[in-house]
Amino acid sequence: MTSRRPAPSVQRRLLIGLVVVLLAGAVAAVVLDNPFATGDKPSTGVAKNASGTSLTTVTSGTLSSQTSVSGTLAYAGSYSVVNERQGTFTAFPRAGQVVHCGRVLYRVANSPVVLLCGRTPAYRSLTEGASGPDVRQLNANLVRLKYASRSTLDPTSDYFGVQTAYALARLQERLGVDQTGSLELGRAAFLPGPLRIARVTATLGTSAAPGAPIAQATSNRREVQAAVDAAAQATLKRGDRVKIALPNNHTTPGMVTSVGKIASSARGSAPTIAVSIAPRDPGATGKLDKAPVQVQITTASVRNVLIVPVDALVALAGGTFAVEVVDAHGIHHLKAVTPGLFDDATGRVQVSGALSAGDHVVVPAT
Repeated sequence: MTSRRPAPSVQRRLLIGLVVVLLAGAVAAVVLDNPFATGDKPSTGVAKNASGTSLTTVTSGTLSSQTSVSGTLAYAGSYSVVNERQGTFTAFPRAGQVVHCGRVLYRVANSPVVLLCGRTPAYRSLTEGASGPDVRQLNANLVRLKYASRSTLDPTSDYFGVQTAYALARLQERLGVDQTGSLELGRAAFLPGPLRIARVTATLGTSAAPGAPIAQATSNRREVQAAVDAAAQATLKRGDRVKIALPNNHTTPGMVTSVGKIASSARGSAPTIAVSIAPRDPGATGKLDKAPVQVQITTASVRNVLIVPVDALVALAGGTFAVEVVDAHGIHHLKAVTPGLFDDATGRVQVSGALSAGDHVVVPAT
């Protein structure tokens, strides 16, 4: 296992510890791998130290490096539903409603506008002979919604052929509209779906104007957004495991899905990057929107290593480190160690050196 130097913040704490050790040298005789000259056998702590200490045990096991930050639990994505039909608004979805692709999104003059999945907005009427990315979206929807099979209609084709017209007529039949086999502009809205309606901005009974937004929506996918110290970017990656502490005091696991590459900062604050997290069990997160949560991101993990509290480390001259070991006779030794992975969340560190699991080491008293 490759060892790592402590993080700068940890090193600063350890350098302070070095000063304390040097000052305490006048009253506590501790030498590397040599017993105290006094031969005293204190039951706990360092003999004759001016500051209080206690003992802890070296353990062996798995250690993870974790970063804890605040985040916001919400629904992913932000979309504007834009109307392209003339007439009067007669029906809208309600806030919080999820509209699936192939279903009615809203109505103009009591005629349905259907939601179809796609990222290219509707900008023209589609009929037999047309081609382009909007036609490809239409073909993919007709196959996905089972109005055509893959053997009769290629979902990746960007051509509007006879099979497209036939499948479209089947969809129109289900919607209860004229089965023309062509798609008039305004009869469908192409948006990444399914959509969760956040709020409706238009009013029933008013005139429907082409190009006017009528609602704001999100996906129905749950997501946590967190602002993480930009200095941590190099240690974060997609797939990192996350523990999410929910507002109901329960926790649920998650996974990092994206790590921002652009740092931003508010006035007087350290630069941060945006990190997106997907809960593994979205149902466990409830239905709260924009709820504050705490997230603990696991950035690295090592197995079968020796572990001690960070404050057991003693900084020595030359940038090296040691721990103060108390043997079965109460004799104190400084044993050189090399720090490895740090877990800031629990205050523990991986060490390697002439130690064994079960050894007792000195730590500051709590």
